[in-house]
Amino acid sequence: MEKAKLLVVGAGPAGIAASVEAEAAGIRNVIILEKTDHICDTSFRFYPKGKRVDPFFMKTREEPLGILSFDVESREEFLARMNKAAADHALDIRFRHDVRRVIKKDDYFEVYAANNNLFEARVCIIAIGIFGAPAKPSYEIPREVRDKVFFGMPLETPKTRRALVVGGGNTAVETACFLCGENQVCLSYRRPQFFRPNPTNVCTLEGKCETGLIDLLLNTDIESIEPEGGQVKVNFKDGRRMSFDTIYYCLGGSTPQAFLRSAGIESKGKRASVSEDGETNIKGLFVVGDLAAEKGTIMRAFNSASLTVKGILQKYGDKVK
Repeated sequence: MEKAKLLVVGAGPAGIAASVEAEAAGIRNVIILEKTDHICDTSFRFYPKGKRVDPFFMKTREEPLGILSFDVESREEFLARMNKAAADHALDIRFRHDVRRVIKKDDYFEVYAANNNLFEARVCIIAIGIFGAPAKPSYEIPREVRDKVFFGMPLETPKTRRALVVGGGNTAVETACFLCGENQVCLSYRRPQFFRPNPTNVCTLEGKCETGLIDLLLNTDIESIEPEGGQVKVNFKDGRRMSFDTIYYCLGGSTPQAFLRSAGIESKGKRASVSEDGETNIKGLFVVGDLAAEKGTIMRAFNSASLTVKGILQKYGDKVK
């Protein structure tokens, strides 16, 4: 477990700005976790070449409150500016670190990232964008069963009879273990053994299997699903047919809103419920950028990051300094 005073999830404009503000304020040991191999992924992938980036919103200029600012410039100029800011402030960005879970412990957070990377942080900032979607299977999900099919871990344990969890990562294992108290649970994985879950999850899963709470369906691949009475009939490629009340696909990816819910963050619609400095209902856990603001520009993301770092220093300066 690697320790940080401040951990930032996401290296978009808000995440970079928050990290720059923290570094300038004297907060050391700041780690940024980014799921891609570059910063500002939305601008990088979705802005066409030469697209104008400006600090205006609804014809009103967003005036900078913090360190980062920019004038009207092209996509390429903006990305170059952001990369220079990251280099100038020697930001510690860990690329290819897709964050799966943020869990509050006593007075710190445990942050689980891809490839079994685990971090401990005194304070966390979530700076992910509004884009994102869970991975879905290649076969069709019939309209008749869509109310019985879910993607990712549920917030509460449903009391059905038979539940199928599909996937081989940490989320799949955690979902199966979470469901098995109130349901008969099967966990389907297309490989003959698990290699992605962390050791703690594997140990917990083995215990549940030994007591008969979870039935492992290893080396199984689903061909299709279809309605059958009030259940979902699952057709496996090896010829087996099984019926379930609910199916949970844990194949990777998630919506930003699902990520917030998994961390226990209260929301209003698609955005987190936060104070003026971006703090959520969980003390020490902040949200900046698009998921905290109604609407806005990149400059507004910069400004929200500045306000958040000021709030962190006021409330938790003894933890991060």
